[in-house]
Amino acid sequence: MSAEAVAARYAQALYELGVEQGNLPALTDEVRRVSAVYNSSDELRSVLGNPVVEQSARQAILHDVLARLAVGPITQNTVKLLAQRRRLLVLPYLARALERLTDERSGVVRATVTTAAQLPESYFSKLKEQLEASLGKKVLLERELDPTLLGGVVTRIGDRVIDGSLRTRLQRMRQTLLTSR
Repeated sequence: MSAEAVAARYAQALYELGVEQGNLPALTDEVRRVSAVYNSSDELRSVLGNPVVEQSARQAILHDVLARLAVGPITQNTVKLLAQRRRLLVLPYLARALERLTDERSGVVRATVTTAAQLPESYFSKLKEQLEASLGKKVLLERELDPTLLGGVVTRIGDRVIDGSLRTRLQRMRQTLLTSR
């Protein structure tokens, strides 16, 4: 079974627990934080995934990390269960899947806006307003920089991509010129 499929099952279970207990946003945030720490540390991943390291030592390290992050018992139990089943590698997928379920429930859409250079805050505010008006949902903008775009903006909303980059426009123009011969 793929990591995404495994993560989707865990995410669905956590989602239902969060809804039932009324702490879905907090639970989602906790899973996101644990995933971020796990992803950011090569040492942590190698120790927790190393079968040569004693199980008790891995559990102690994991317990310490979870205590430092001050996560609740549901998140602790989930992460410990993933560790026992040697499935900690699904944490990033789990965090994303749970985030999607939480966003869906609260009527939020995440959009990633990639630009070639830093743009003024007013641009992002106006873009957010326009996206919210066209989608009828609250939009959370995530920003990325990609100098290879040359100029313009690429907006990703789920599976949809709105590509207004100069690089793409130049490629289209080139293609048009080559096919018009």
